[in-house]
Amino acid sequence: MNDMLNIVSTYHNLLFTGSYPNGPLGGLALTLFIAASGLVCAFPLAILIGIARTSKYKIFYLPVTLFSSVVRGLPVLMLVFWSYFAVPLISGHSISGVKTLIVALVIYEMAFLGEIVRAGIKSVPRGQIEAARTLGISYPQTMLEIILPQALFTMIPSILNQFINLIKNTSLGYVIGVAELTYSAYQINTLELTKPLQVFAVLAIIYFIICFSLTRVVGKLENIIQRKRQMNIQE
Repeated sequence: MNDMLNIVSTYHNLLFTGSYPNGPLGGLALTLFIAASGLVCAFPLAILIGIARTSKYKIFYLPVTLFSSVVRGLPVLMLVFWSYFAVPLISGHSISGVKTLIVALVIYEMAFLGEIVRAGIKSVPRGQIEAARTLGISYPQTMLEIILPQALFTMIPSILNQFINLIKNTSLGYVIGVAELTYSAYQINTLELTKPLQVFAVLAIIYFIICFSLTRVVGKLENIIQRKRQMNIQE
């Protein structure tokens, strides 16, 4: 335990912020930035995928269903490698490891969040769509103003769960040299040489604290949503 405390005390800057402000951001701060960026960038596209997955038109339904099935069937690490080699070829420019990792996580999240959006839309009673169409409200307006607000409220816990998964998946950036939390631990282990167990125990504890805290938040949100549903049913 003393060794672990000494590691945190000695290398806290490297663990939590990397070489920032004297160099690029790294450590836990970079991990959270990458995870948040992946979620924020993927979410608008995931909404479109979720809507297309509920469409009755095959021209919309089939391509996104194929995309979602393929991506969800692949290891995230493979998406990281593909992004690392494919994005520079497609763009014609070399890009940083951080951007490469964000691209891979956006692709990953588009597929999984798209399924969450689809499930959220399906959870809204079909009668609301039919009633809106009877009143002459267009399908896009019905989806935007009636269906999606209810679906998104229901999806909040699932979205946070995906954010937790993203935080853990950022550790794959280690293989392409992204200086996130796992890479920082590897650097510390290289410096210490004789304390790999203690170094990676510190890493595990940091991940556990972050993910467990967010899991508790998810649990509280689920209780709030459940109470809200019960109130709506009683009304």
